[in-house]
Amino acid sequence: MSDTPKQHRVKVCMMTSVHPPFDGRIFHRAAKSLAQAGYEVVLIARHDKEEIIDGVRVVPLPQPKNRMHRMTKVLWRVYRLAVKEDADVYHFHDPELMIVGLLLKLRGKKTIWDVHEHYPNSILDKYYIAQPLRRLISKSFDLFERAVVRFFDYVIYTTPFVGQRYQSMKVRSGPIENYPILRLSETFQREPQKKIIYLGGMARIRGLVEVVEAFALVVDQNPGWELCLVGSSRPASFEQELRDLAKKLGVAAHVTFVAWVPYEEKERLSSQASMGVITYLPCSNNTSCLPNKLFDYMLVGLPVVASDFPLYREVVEPNHCGLMVDPTRPQAIAQAMEYLIEHPQEAKQMGANGRRAVLEKYNWEKESRKLLQIYDAVLKTE
Repeated sequence: MSDTPKQHRVKVCMMTSVHPPFDGRIFHRAAKSLAQAGYEVVLIARHDKEEIIDGVRVVPLPQPKNRMHRMTKVLWRVYRLAVKEDADVYHFHDPELMIVGLLLKLRGKKTIWDVHEHYPNSILDKYYIAQPLRRLISKSFDLFERAVVRFFDYVIYTTPFVGQRYQSMKVRSGPIENYPILRLSETFQREPQKKIIYLGGMARIRGLVEVVEAFALVVDQNPGWELCLVGSSRPASFEQELRDLAKKLGVAAHVTFVAWVPYEEKERLSSQASMGVITYLPCSNNTSCLPNKLFDYMLVGLPVVASDFPLYREVVEPNHCGLMVDPTRPQAIAQAMEYLIEHPQEAKQMGANGRRAVLEKYNWEKESRKLLQIYDAVLKTE
């Protein structure tokens, strides 16, 4: 028997108190990529049992009773579980976990803050915060983050606009985008139907009232087409508002709702459609981040109808993969939908252009290499 000691396997503890355990960015992209690269990966997240899936050990958190419970007792539970894991690197994904990150840093641990969106802007759009308080809370969060972020070993962000905040803070940071995982589109055949699809959380600021109104204009001249809305509503009552609107406009029979699907099912559902809609309204956070679903549509060869925002335009126009519209005008959205319906060959070419762009540039396989480089850099830092 050899007396050579075993090489230490670096242990990573990912933490989220907000997202579901099998979130696309947290589990399917980051955690699984690290596990495949040889790291021991633990994910603390809201789940009903401890289990190992695809090399990632999921440690369950209780479902919070409300936001206050989540940000107090559940937060403390995250910290205690994190300490128990005694990991080499702690990688957290929610603003409220910055406190946990600071406490772990005081214990001498390496910490990575993974920023999913422009949080000061997103606070301005929160429907559950009273309008007069939003600006105050947004400013307070900004000041708090600026005070503590320098203590973390690295900040990961999405999109250059979000990254500008951290570059101005002069902290160690870099981008990891939410681009699609290529292999997810390799397990099924493209089967386009007369279907327009929307993927993602459903909320008023995501322009779905305008989408339903636009679809009502389209289906009047194009019978047989369907609008498929895939995702959970925030608040939950919003889905009923959309159902009532569809009924009022006489298109309820043509609008289907799919509450939730596993991550791996999104591409299969998209592959059955003929176009993807991503017409978010021009709210603060919407204009500063690129939505995952834009690239999910492109991955399966769907032409897109997208909000005419600068960030979206930088993707859609150079790659000739869709049409840009004013998301506040249902008539403009309807005209774009009708154009793609009436020009099927051009629509097909747009879809092919988008898929090619994802295969060549906008894919997780390229982004995962950046993630591993960041971990190498953090682990080398004394």
